[in-house]
Amino acid sequence: MAEVPSGEVTVLLQNWAKGDARALDDLIPLVHQELQALAHRHLRSERADHTLQSTALVNEAYLRLVGSQPIDLRCRSHFIAIASRVMRQILVAHARGRLADKRDGGEQVTFDVLLDAPIKDDEELLALDEALEDLGRIDSRQANIVEMKFFGGLSAPEISEILGLSRATVDRDWAIARLWLHQHIRQSAAP
Repeated sequence: MAEVPSGEVTVLLQNWAKGDARALDDLIPLVHQELQALAHRHLRSERADHTLQSTALVNEAYLRLVGSQPIDLRCRSHFIAIASRVMRQILVAHARGRLADKRDGGEQVTFDVLLDAPIKDDEELLALDEALEDLGRIDSRQANIVEMKFFGGLSAPEISEILGLSRATVDRDWAIARLWLHQHIRQSAAP
């Protein structure tokens, strides 16, 4: 499939933000491959026996986007970042549901190398989500960068463009956020 010009995507995003519900319907086929790749990245970092498939994740994300108020999106990368956040929320809700079905009485979660290894199970995903929420209360910019980079698979230049920051600031915030998350998760998992 040929690459769709970013300008066309941007126009559709702007029309959707202005309330044109059909614009989102026109947009999805244009970015479907990117959404599929995004879903694959999310699921690749999940446990091996995950019951959600990438197509189901894309479809659920689409339904949530359609059901939400139009969002002021600036460009294709910003849309992908928002779609990534929605996919993360879906996976976290799925993990919470699975854990509610099978409480084990307090298994501790540890990460050997935060964000450098796939998430092994629902407990690790929930621990990361909780830590990311805590980071967001302290430094929302750093939390956004982690979400865009880790969950969305966006590059530092793409994040820099979306957030209007220098590449050096994005790299610095990413490094600080990783360290903070690693420490926070280790402290939370300590007996």
